[in-house]
Amino acid sequence: MAMADREKPKGTPGQLDEKVALNAEIGQSEDIGISKDGLEVHPHPTADPLDPLNWSSFKKNSILAIVMYMYFMFTYITTTTVPSFPGLQESLNISYSQVNWTVAIPALGLAVGPLFWSSLADIYGRRLIFLVGTLIAFVATIGAGAPTEYGGYMAARFFQGFGVSPGATVGMAVVSDLFFEYERGQKLGFWVLALDAGLLVGPIIGGFMNLVSPEWIQWLTAILFGVLFILEFVFMPETLYPRKYMLARMAIRIPGGADIEKAGELQDDPAKVELKRTINLSVLNFRPVPGMQHPKPWDSVFRFILTFKYPVVVIGVVTYCMAWYWWILTIITMIPAAYVQYSPQMQGLLFLGLLLGTLFSEIFMSGRLSDYISLLVGLIIWGVSIDKAYHWIVGQIAFFVCK
Repeated sequence: MAMADREKPKGTPGQLDEKVALNAEIGQSEDIGISKDGLEVHPHPTADPLDPLNWSSFKKNSILAIVMYMYFMFTYITTTTVPSFPGLQESLNISYSQVNWTVAIPALGLAVGPLFWSSLADIYGRRLIFLVGTLIAFVATIGAGAPTEYGGYMAARFFQGFGVSPGATVGMAVVSDLFFEYERGQKLGFWVLALDAGLLVGPIIGGFMNLVSPEWIQWLTAILFGVLFILEFVFMPETLYPRKYMLARMAIRIPGGADIEKAGELQDDPAKVELKRTINLSVLNFRPVPGMQHPKPWDSVFRFILTFKYPVVVIGVVTYCMAWYWWILTIITMIPAAYVQYSPQMQGLLFLGLLLGTLFSEIFMSGRLSDYISLLVGLIIWGVSIDKAYHWIVGQIAFFVCK
């Protein structure tokens, strides 16, 4: 390689062309990395210690736990007040139909919030959005703790949902920042389990807090948001990382192995890249994360509207969401009316069946174990169908189960 070429400024087309050629020589692409076992990994890793993909497992899983905490609160706030429905009816002088709306309104905040927060999280980073959202939810919960009239209580409930809503789309983005694509299935499984647990643990805890007073259901929720805010502030660094910018200037890392020496000769040392990123950003960063191509604040709303160009997707998503929320919220909100003879504490315990069923299905009917079970059952059915000369459709059903 000519010395003149090596002396070109970093980041120029000539230098980047060398990097592309080198990647081709060692089997790398600009978007896909190669592990030490020769397996493709995505996103492309770097040699930068500030890259979230390079952080220790303990640090990454600690951040995941904070994200799960917020996603737990995502549904916890909607259902924890259910055992206090009779008390809310009496204190606010409203009907049972009106008290049911106190569950629907925070759900509306949960639905609207991601359209507002998602693009902002790609501009200003995940950490700031988590902190601001948690603070909004905390203040709204204090407002819901001592309601004097129905309208004010409903407004507070809406902003509870709006504030905690980054736990959905922004939380998923944090998981994507921290883990390689092949690791995300398990991590997102834990993340979704937190959502399911919050939905069903909320009424159980709310039933027992009602022993003190209906207001203490909200006071405990405010305490939980306060603890979450402290954890985010102290233990959750920024995870939005300028990967494309850094890949053009640094060595490529092989997960579990050393940097590629030949690449290191052409790329800068990470410490020499003068770009603040992840843990080097200020404690409260109110500026766009540097080194990134930022969307417009309204892009998430625009992309949502564009989804309606694909009616099959819209119909599928709407049908699933309506069916799931209809049955779960119908059961949850009707338990106080169905078991009116029981105390709020007993009504809260009636959610244990749903909780245990959720845990059982997550542990035994999802992931690799369900794959093995379905494969085993499918093969047994297929073998029996062959042995007993059953109709061919039985074998086809067995193959379907296997896949």
